[in-house]
Amino acid sequence: QVQLVESGGGLVQAGGSLRLSCIASGATFSIYTMGWFRQTPGKQREFVGTIPWSGGSIIYGDAVKGRFTISRDNAKNTVYLQMNSLKPEDTAVYYCAVRQIRGGNYYQSGAYDTWGQGTQVTVSS
Repeated sequence: QVQLVESGGGLVQAGGSLRLSCIASGATFSIYTMGWFRQTPGKQREFVGTIPWSGGSIIYGDAVKGRFTISRDNAKNTVYLQMNSLKPEDTAVYYCAVRQIRGGNYYQSGAYDTWGQGTQVTVSS
């Protein structure tokens, strides 16, 4: 079983940057597609982006396209979410997740098998 632990969240002013990390353990990380989602109270998890095992063909959600960048270091079992030009509406709990056996579309949370505990990102205006 894969275990995921996110870190790097915090409080930042609008226009600032943060980099989130997600460290995986317990399985062969390098063969899996990883995803980032975010969630605010009372709302469904929103797709942020996904990165395949090779690191190519990265896909971003419309709300973050051009501002956020996903990367991965398979040697470190880590996937990153670099967030630039942050806006107050980016405030959310951010989760990383792994696709192992489930089907479904990459932008749907149900397509991901295992989730981290989440890390809070708060952007002040």
